[in-house]
Amino acid sequence: MQNARTVLRHLRNIKTSYSRVALSQNAGVESAPSAPPKLTIPPPSDVEKPVSPKIDKLAAEISQLNLLEVSELSSVLKKRLNLPDAPVMPMGGFAPAPAAADEEEAPKAVKSSFTVKLMKFDEKQKVPLIKEIKNLIEGMNLVQAKKFVEGAPAVIKADIPKEEADKLKEAVEKVGGVVEVD
Repeated sequence: MQNARTVLRHLRNIKTSYSRVALSQNAGVESAPSAPPKLTIPPPSDVEKPVSPKIDKLAAEISQLNLLEVSELSSVLKKRLNLPDAPVMPMGGFAPAPAAADEEEAPKAVKSSFTVKLMKFDEKQKVPLIKEIKNLIEGMNLVQAKKFVEGAPAVIKADIPKEEADKLKEAVEKVGGVVEVD
C-alpha cells in the first residue's frame, strides 16, 4: 500500500511538473509577436508630402492676408497661445552694427600696445642698422641681425607701450631704417 501511495505521489508530481512546463511554454508563445510589425516607408524628399484638408484651407486663407492682417493674426495667436515675443533673426544671421553709430556713441578705445616693424632701409647705412638691431633685440648676434635686416619687412618688437615704440622708431631711423608703428 505504501508503494501504491508513493507511486501515486510521483505521478501527481510528474503531472504538476508537466502542467507547469506546458503553461510556461504557452505563456511564452502568447507573449511573442506572431508577425513582425508593418513598417511604413517615408515618401521621398523631393515628393510633396500630403497635407490634411484643414491645414491646406488655413494656409490658403493666410496666404491671402495683407501685411497688416498678418501682423494682427500674429498678435492674436501670441496672446491665445501665450507665446513670448521672440526677436526676429535675419536670414543670414546677425548683421554687423553700423560703424558710424558706434563711433559717435562710444569713445575710441585707447591703444595700449604697439608693434614696431622695419619696412626698408638705406643700403649705405646697412652696417650701422645691423649693429643697432643687434643691440635692440636681446639675444641676437650679428649674423642673425644681418639676416633680420635683409629680410625686411620684419617686426622688430611687438606688444610694447607707446613710449618704447617711439624710442625704438627714433633709434632705428637714426641709422637709416624706415620704421612703421602699428
